[in-house]
Amino acid sequence: MNAIELLRTQHEEAKGLFKKIEKAEDDEKLDLFEQLADALAVHATIEEKQFYPATKNARTEELLQEAVEEHLAAKRLIADLLEMSVDDPQFDAKVAVLKENVEHHIEEEEEELFPKVKKMLKEEELEDLGGSPGVVCPVSDRRIGAGPLLP
Repeated sequence: MNAIELLRTQHEEAKGLFKKIEKAEDDEKLDLFEQLADALAVHATIEEKQFYPATKNARTEELLQEAVEEHLAAKRLIADLLEMSVDDPQFDAKVAVLKENVEHHIEEEEEELFPKVKKMLKEEELEDLGGSPGVVCPVSDRRIGAGPLLP
């Protein structure tokens, strides 16, 4: 599987976790949110350490700079949420803002960045990038990056 397909798989998993969180009762909401936080940390690390450096050029640089800023905004929201209780009146509101930010980020990557990267890199380069040795996950300290990018 190539790098773009792997990242799209992660995008779909994040969207699915957001849907589960929206429907969950408080007792399972925290566990689902922690799964989402871990998945987004892994995803951002892979993009920032592998995918973005490998795809940076004059056509993608501005998109990549914006994407890193979007990661920082999401990380700040996640940090706030990890300090909150699920019964805090602001918890669901913050999750909704995080969801909007992540969905915007996904849309830009899939509609703008990925098509540019497909024109830049050959299929075998995308395959190599998708199966690269990986990076160490900041959450679990496990090496990730080969095969499906979500643990």
